[in-house]
Amino acid sequence: MDKRTKIVAIIQRVAGKPVDPSPEESLFESGLLDSFTLTDLVTALESEFSIRIPDSDLTPRKFDSVSRIEAYVQSRSESGRAST
Repeated sequence: MDKRTKIVAIIQRVAGKPVDPSPEESLFESGLLDSFTLTDLVTALESEFSIRIPDSDLTPRKFDSVSRIEAYVQSRSESGRAST
């Protein structure tokens, strides 16, 4: 399963809906996610991708679309490898 497929599966789980958002679709404007589900999303991303997301990054803007989440996860994965 590729990274994007895993992210969509997490969004489906957190949203509680069998959705398939386009990569650029706003997950918050579409109503799939809200500020309450953001923490669930972040927890699931941390677990799935073995990354640490600092509290300072808990803003809807960073997790607004599948593409943004994918880029964010990639950046956190790279920074994690650099520090080991």
